[in-house]
Amino acid sequence: MLVRPGATDLTIWFDGAAIPARTGDSIAVALLAAGITTTRTTPVSNAPRGPYCMMGACFECLAVVDGRPNTQTCMMPVRDGMRIERQDGARTLSA
Repeated sequence: MLVRPGATDLTIWFDGAAIPARTGDSIAVALLAAGITTTRTTPVSNAPRGPYCMMGACFECLAVVDGRPNTQTCMMPVRDGMRIERQDGARTLSA
């Protein structure tokens, strides 16, 4: 697990839980630092997926961010109070 010493200055919310974050972090970095490795499930098998490439190429880190599905968490900087939800693969098929 990624562990970083020092203070955090923001709070984001993941599936209703408060997660500390730092200005300049991407959502994926903040989630990984908090020990959260799954941001979505696949549409067919419901297999868990999470941040992988950390540069926007693989689309494994998709999540619902402030109500908007299919957001690449590795590319989106955190904002105080941001709401992130794990993306259910079956739900995205009907969207």
